[in-house]
Amino acid sequence: MASAIIGGMLDNGYKAGDIWVSAPDDGHLQAIRKRFGVSVTTDNRYCAQQADIVILAVKPQVMADVCRDIAPVVQNTRPLMVSIAAGLTAETLDEWLGGGLPMVRVMPNTPSLVGKGAAGLFANSQVKDDQKKMVQAVFESIGSALWVEDENLLHGVTALSGSGPAYFFLMLEALEAAATEAGIEPVTARELAIQTMAGAAEMAARSEHDPAQLKRNVMSPGGTTEQAINTFEEGGLRDLVKKAYGAAFKRSEEMAEELAGKQ
Repeated sequence: MASAIIGGMLDNGYKAGDIWVSAPDDGHLQAIRKRFGVSVTTDNRYCAQQADIVILAVKPQVMADVCRDIAPVVQNTRPLMVSIAAGLTAETLDEWLGGGLPMVRVMPNTPSLVGKGAAGLFANSQVKDDQKKMVQAVFESIGSALWVEDENLLHGVTALSGSGPAYFFLMLEALEAAATEAGIEPVTARELAIQTMAGAAEMAARSEHDPAQLKRNVMSPGGTTEQAINTFEEGGLRDLVKKAYGAAFKRSEEMAEELAGKQ
């Protein structure tokens, strides 16, 4: 995800010389430096000292150690802190960093790797409007970035766009399998299914109509689409989606509690 963010920033006008990256593995860092032309270091404190924005792109399990290590530096320089770690609250992160810092939590998703991400953002009370614009610009460089006013809503973002790509991959997998069983070559089935999904998403993004109307526009009375949609409805697809979303939402809440208790 960090590489996706760097690539998106560079593609949207940020200068490589303005970006510092730190990590414990120097070999990995040198690969990043060679690929993007950015500055690299294995010293987190030195890296943080250079920054107006510090993006914490590490696993939740090691976040406490990273934050406590750079706390003396960021307490002095007062940068905007940005975390893409799921589950860790802004309050917890700020406490590890020494307190009183502007903090933005971001829930990105894997399509960010191809510049088509969907991220939910939350800012604590210390974040200024110009800082919100800066971090929004960073994540808009790899997709869309939308704000939520209540941090708890990030659980809902996780269940929607965070986990959501897998939902569509499941649908893609099922459609491909059904078409293959009907005699279509697997390669052809996959390409048709992928393009159909991409085309439907693009139509939804461009259209003034809601999904319900777009669905009706494809259906003809007594036609093939109507039969398929009726089958989905009779099979309880809506309730199943709602149940799956709820399960992801609940698990996000549970993980937040678990992480808070383990640190």
